[in-house]
Parts: sequence; structure tokens; C-alpha cells
Amino acid sequence: MNTDPLSTIFAALADPTRRAIIDQLTHGEKTAGELAKPFSMSAPAISRHLKVLENANLIDRTVDAQWRRCSLNPKGLEEVSNWVSHYQKFWADRFAALDDYLEDLKSRGDKTDERDDKGRK
Repeated sequence: MNTDPLSTIFAALADPTRRAIIDQLTHGEKTAGELAKPFSMSAPAISRHLKVLENANLIDRTVDAQWRRCSLNPKGLEEVSNWVSHYQKFWADRFAALDDYLEDLKSRGDKTDERDDKGRK
């Protein structure tokens, strides 16, 4: 099955363990063993999570003697950021319109407060 990179990235980030691994890697390069410490799972299970993250281009894995080191690959997260930024403008525009509407209601409310219950001043 051939999926687009963004779908692969979101599928990788859908798992809380993989998001926690990404969070750990924001503090620097770590070995697979170091990444496994907070989790109660086997080394093969962690390895599978790392493989998913690597396939999504979210992490890089290198071999250093007998150690496999993992580091964050910012290109994968950049792709997500680019996609989300398109929708940030949409929501910013929506919130601005809501602010304008609420200000309009507030100014109308101030004028209404000056009138009695029959609409007279």
C-alpha cells in the first residue's frame, strides 16, 4: 500500500508511546535502551515503534559500534507544521470574526442598557 508522507507521519504520531519517544528525543540523541526505560515493554516492541517513526521520517537511527542511536529528524515534523499552518490562518480568521461579532453585541448591549423595558430612554 502506497500512502502519502503526511498520512504516514500522522499514523506514526497517533500512538502515545511514539509521541512520548519523540518528546524524549527533543532533549537530544538517545539509544534504543534509553528510550525504552520509561515503558514496560520488550526491546522488540520498542524497536517496532522506532521503525515506524523512522519510516515516517520522524527520527534517524545510526549505528555506533554496538549501539543504535536515535535522533529527531525535524523534516518530518516540518511537514506536519506546514500542513497545520494552513489551518492556523483559517482559525485565526474565524476567531477574529467572532471577536468582531462579540464586540458588536457588547456595544449594542451598552445602548440597550440605557433604555427602559419599553425601549424608551
